[in-house]
Amino acid sequence: MTTSTTATTSTDTTTSTGASSAATASAQEEGRRVRRRRRGLSPGKRLPASRLIGPALFAALWAAASAAGQLDPGAIPAPWTVLRTAGHLWTAGTLPTDILTSLERAAYGFAIGLTAGVVLALASGLSRVGEALIDGTVNLNRAIPTLGLIPLFILWLGIGETFKIAIIAIVVYIPIYLNTHAALSGIDSRFVELAEVQGLSRFQFIRQIVIPGALPGFFVGLRLGVTGSWLGLVVLEQINATSGLGYMMFQAQNYGQSDVILVGLLAYGVFGLISDSAVRLIERRVLSWRRTLSS
Repeated sequence: MTTSTTATTSTDTTTSTGASSAATASAQEEGRRVRRRRRGLSPGKRLPASRLIGPALFAALWAAASAAGQLDPGAIPAPWTVLRTAGHLWTAGTLPTDILTSLERAAYGFAIGLTAGVVLALASGLSRVGEALIDGTVNLNRAIPTLGLIPLFILWLGIGETFKIAIIAIVVYIPIYLNTHAALSGIDSRFVELAEVQGLSRFQFIRQIVIPGALPGFFVGLRLGVTGSWLGLVVLEQINATSGLGYMMFQAQNYGQSDVILVGLLAYGVFGLISDSAVRLIERRVLSWRRTLSS
């Protein structure tokens, strides 16, 4: 009887263990299926050099259409014609000079606009008095077309380099201010209450709460500002300029050189893409602590 009872108990234990193992395996399999379903909702892994796929496809379609004779060479030259023209301009020394001039103008205007946008956003976002004095004025400025200010700035600052840099600075500071100020205003008030309870000083509050909270919006504004500096430069360099990519394009228009115009446009596009990519790279490094859909 004792032997039979022991055998029965052993069998029950084995059965229970097997059932438990099966249940565990089933739960693990279900967990894997759930994780697979959840991973399927995300965009997936980032493709290498993904931002170059679109421009490369566009260039391929352009080349194919040119080779098939679907495009008028006088209006839209073939890609190889544009590249050959760029090589001639580079060898002649005119293209490097124009590029350096454009880069210098864009850099000065961008630096001034970046500084003004950040300072005004902090003053407006951290103080009700500052918001009353600054926010309405900036939004009024935003409602006025910036390029419409060109005649007035020429009267004020002359037709030299100063008015061009000033217009670029205005184009840059507005998106930086708006996005940084919106990010500051969107900081959860519970973080402010926690900082007060912890007894943080004004400097600690800005460093530990304000800056991390405002950085995502700041980088959005920074990307828009970088793009805006190049867009403004296209127009400004065609107004009483003697050098720069815009001046080169304006002179090419007078002589009907569409290939030279496309060289200038491609140069603007390449520098705009490079600068935007640089800002995105810095953003990923600085905001690596965030877990977002894009990461």
